[in-house]
Amino acid sequence: MASTYNSIKVELIGSGDQAGAWGSTTNTNLGTALTEAITGSTDVVFASADVTLTLSNTNLTQPARHLRLNLTGVSGGARNLIVPAIQKQYLITNNLADAVTVKNSSGTGIAVPSGSTIGVFNDATNVVASFTSAYASVNGLTMATARILGRTTASTGAAEEITVGSGLSLTAGTLTSTGGITAGQSISYALVFGI
Repeated sequence: MASTYNSIKVELIGSGDQAGAWGSTTNTNLGTALTEAITGSTDVVFASADVTLTLSNTNLTQPARHLRLNLTGVSGGARNLIVPAIQKQYLITNNLADAVTVKNSSGTGIAVPSGSTIGVFNDATNVVASFTSAYASVNGLTMATARILGRTTASTGAAEEITVGSGLSLTAGTLTSTGGITAGQSISYALVFGI
């Protein structure tokens, strides 16, 4: 029985196969394939064009298997990063000058703004945000709901909870308010996502 491969291309040795060599295959599975999927980080270089990552039947290193994809190079405009249509989580760091939409071939994907790092989940049909219940306006990344735990200069020192929906936004490190805090007050804060 020949080897088969799972969705992230870990080699599954056929029963009774690779006598005297199965240890080497197992070590590559553990030391390369699984390590890349759990903690691996790799650069994905753009050259003014979309980039497509693929997976092939080998347990040797493959960029599409890595957890973190660090986008580098030259975007030359908004681009797409097309990943294999498998269930997989990615952390995307976009170091390009333009937004990059992470998608698979059948989905619409999710845009990662320039200078941002976000978690995405490929459900084998589409790439979506990993934390859909945890969205605020953070460094230009628009999100739906979040809580901001903070303390204004006028407070008694007790932590206050302010929701983004109450008129707060955070862009490029500046917290602004259209309601909820008085103009001129400062606030120290921490964003709490996934609530």
